[in-house]
Amino acid sequence: MPSLRMTLNGETVSLSVTGTRTLLDVLREDLNLRGTKGGCREGECGSCTVLLDGRAVNACLLPAMKADGCSVTTIEGVGSTEAPHPLQEMIAEAGGVQCGYCTPGFVMSALALLIACPKPSVEEVESAISGNLCRCTGYKRIIQGILRAAATMPRQETT
Repeated sequence: MPSLRMTLNGETVSLSVTGTRTLLDVLREDLNLRGTKGGCREGECGSCTVLLDGRAVNACLLPAMKADGCSVTTIEGVGSTEAPHPLQEMIAEAGGVQCGYCTPGFVMSALALLIACPKPSVEEVESAISGNLCRCTGYKRIIQGILRAAATMPRQETT
């Protein structure tokens, strides 16, 4: 069985993976990282968004072995309940969280944007989160939270 070696949330991880498994499946089932959600499993909803070398990708579409040698950041590597990331705080404070299922994907897409563009425009935020769906809160408050976070955060680096 092929060996997958990646830097996951700042830590080196190695495990055996069959070639047909997705990164989403490996994260959730093998590594017990449940923050990355499997919504549509077709790359349409964005709930499985993670950062691959600082770029937002749909983990449900990515064969796990494509992450070999890469840096992967999941929502667990961004903040915690005790110490939330400013994006998490600002989206919540703006009222952009309701059921929370989509929130990790939005945070990851927004983080990728802020790494590339620390002070984005509304249009840039809208474009960055265009692959993320929310059925509860809509998008206005999520966008407000991302813009508030961008205004207060120092420049982000990839993990």
